[in-house]
Amino acid sequence: MMRDGEQVALGHDTTGHDTAGHDATAHDSADRIGLVLEGGAMRGMFTAGVMDVLMRARVEFDSMIGVSAGAALGCNYKSRQIGRALRYNKQFCGDPRYVGVRSWLRTGDLYNERFAYGVVPFLIDPFDEKAFAANPMGFWCVATDADTGKPAYHSMPVHMDMPFLRASASIPVASKPVQIDGRRYVDGGVSDAVPLGFFESQGFGRNVVVLTQPDSYRKTALSHMHAIRFAMRRMPRLLEAVERRPEVYNAEIDYVRSREKAGAALVIRPDESLNIGAMCRDPQELQRVYDEGVKAAERALPRVMEFVGERHVGQCPVPYTTEVIAPQRTTI
Repeated sequence: MMRDGEQVALGHDTTGHDTAGHDATAHDSADRIGLVLEGGAMRGMFTAGVMDVLMRARVEFDSMIGVSAGAALGCNYKSRQIGRALRYNKQFCGDPRYVGVRSWLRTGDLYNERFAYGVVPFLIDPFDEKAFAANPMGFWCVATDADTGKPAYHSMPVHMDMPFLRASASIPVASKPVQIDGRRYVDGGVSDAVPLGFFESQGFGRNVVVLTQPDSYRKTALSHMHAIRFAMRRMPRLLEAVERRPEVYNAEIDYVRSREKAGAALVIRPDESLNIGAMCRDPQELQRVYDEGVKAAERALPRVMEFVGERHVGQCPVPYTTEVIAPQRTTI
């Protein structure tokens, strides 16, 4: 069985346990439905809008997997906190304690580790750890091993692993690699931005996939690769992964389209570019992108309900909440 907090690193031996673990059910893979969330920094507000519509409709999944912002915001689906992802980002997007150049210059992290991943989720707008643990839905996130350039898939069925969640969203250069058990990890989008293939390999034969780029989007090489090569000169495998990223990403999107055409994936994506940067200090811009996600999800909702079936609607007894909950910790 996959134990809480264990992981599978592509290209390495697994832990020797069944990687389906906590997510396994009595149903075969055709009946096991997953939720796959792409990242995209503040494009993640689109995903937040989609999630809130699905939560209000009480749509449930056997497991979910998120990458970068898809994981950092997606954990609210398992904790069943409607509106939280939008709420705290609008509240703190202009706060230099939360995000900004000052944090990057002082700590090496654009999003401040202590404030964004400690003070906010545990003391100010608390993440519901109890609901997360009580919800039987599985939760995975993806980071990239900075020393191999390969994806690492981390299961959190019961306990939120904040360091790995932070690693999943640690954009190279904008953030330091996150040290976990002697290894260094960065943003999962570098190596597996849309982990549909991985989730299918774990037995989730049908998946709802939320993308944050329109169908016409094709990734091209970064214009500032010379600066990235200098910054990553001591991490050659990671640099190789960054250089391969357009090819890998575009192939993943082609695969998503093929699974969508086959009826094995239902894809929710924006109609056009969301036009928002990795850092946004305007709460109204965050609201705009969130509203685009709401509209896309509302249009897709009848298809989603048909796709998941009655077994995946309203069965979990863990309640939803739309309000700020009381802190479950006194310190961080």
